[in-house]
Amino acid sequence: MARNILLVEPGYRTKFPPMGLMKISTYHKRLGDNVYFVKGINQEVPYQHYWDRIYVSTLFTYNWTVTVKTIKYYKGIVRDDCSRLFVGGILATLMYEELWKETGVIPIRGLLCESGMLGDDNDIIVNDLVPDYSLFKNTPYDYSLVDDSYFGYSTRGCIRKCEFCGVPKLEGGFVEYWGIKPYINEIIELYGPKPHMVLFDNNILASKRLEQITNDLIELGFYKGAQFEYTNKAGQIVKRNRYVDFNQGTDARLMNKKKMKLLSKLPIHPLRIAFDHIKDREVYEDRVRMASENGIIHLSNYVLYNYDDTPEDLWERLNININLNIELNLTIYSFPMKYIPLNFKDRSFISEPNWNWQYIRGVQRILNVLKGTVMTSQDFFFRAFGQSAEEFIKILYMPEKLLMNRGTKPGPDERDWCQKFENLTKGEKLELLTILCENTKIFHLYEAYTSLKNRKLKNILNYYIDEKLANKKNIPLFGELN
Repeated sequence: MARNILLVEPGYRTKFPPMGLMKISTYHKRLGDNVYFVKGINQEVPYQHYWDRIYVSTLFTYNWTVTVKTIKYYKGIVRDDCSRLFVGGILATLMYEELWKETGVIPIRGLLCESGMLGDDNDIIVNDLVPDYSLFKNTPYDYSLVDDSYFGYSTRGCIRKCEFCGVPKLEGGFVEYWGIKPYINEIIELYGPKPHMVLFDNNILASKRLEQITNDLIELGFYKGAQFEYTNKAGQIVKRNRYVDFNQGTDARLMNKKKMKLLSKLPIHPLRIAFDHIKDREVYEDRVRMASENGIIHLSNYVLYNYDDTPEDLWERLNININLNIELNLTIYSFPMKYIPLNFKDRSFISEPNWNWQYIRGVQRILNVLKGTVMTSQDFFFRAFGQSAEEFIKILYMPEKLLMNRGTKPGPDERDWCQKFENLTKGEKLELLTILCENTKIFHLYEAYTSLKNRKLKNILNYYIDEKLANKKNIPLFGELN
């Protein structure tokens, strides 16, 4: 008898669809079960079916609160019968015991890479299955990438054990060849061809079979200059350039001329290279030049910050990309990524003493305006991040209402704030930073403001306090300094 299966992704934001749930959907549909998908807590779910099984996926550990709330809600739907509730994924693996203790549900650790892991008597290995690309059809959930891209792996795991990365715990040892061709051909047979390829390999360059992987991708139609032809809704034949994206980035330390030449045979767009430490500058710059020499002009790099770096280090790494763009006529987009420890349950971690609350908030405000991406133009970069590391620090001091609304040129309020800031002594700037970091709640900042005796500090703090709220609290803002 067909079972009713509910697949749940908690309501956090994510760019990519839940691959694990897509494979579990394939698994249950092969068994003849009815499969349904929802995002977050759905109040209609209890009235739709008797659920034989509910699967809840997990992602990053900082999604702890929404994930736990989701698990507990669906645990109530199965009336605390945990044999019908399955929880797995990244958070479930990295925080196994904590999640078990908090929810009463025993999570599934790691990948579903053995038969019988879901309690059924068969020899199907879920991890080897292709994702169910039809899972989101006729649902209100928008996963447009499903229509545009194949998702998969050509290797698994990683040879490194970086402190900030959970891959060794999630995927185990390194598998240098995964055999992508049969997997993609099955997707084509079931769901039709797609223009792009997104591979989630965690260290593709560690594979000794990189040449074979490259040849596999070429045979699948992903060679440099390849195009995808299809008929649009108007009946017209349209051609699109095809792209391969090694989405998790490539390890510059393992790159050499032979490997770069192999990659250059593919329509890589972009080539992602991690630039996590300023000490890797020489290696990083050399590999970018190597890419340019091989005709790869579209690059992107992940820039880890709030780890063992300083704000000045972050600015320097971003500026290096701007200079390489100019020197080599490239388009390198930088994606600063805030470090959060693998066991942290929210995004609040600050790596002291190099970073503090005001600096972290400043970076986040800048990136919010830029939608997370550092553009390639030098003028744009200088305006957003400053023309030097010292100016970057000054920008990080700026109040939110200025930082979030800066135009291409400084307005009168920004010029006034800058003048007031420059008039502060080194000690006063440090005191201002202390006030801002110790009084992150607006009412606490009011209290700090009213107790200050330094006229220059009170004058500049006017910019950090909302005038309407100040009036509501009957707190007079300080006038111009005479």
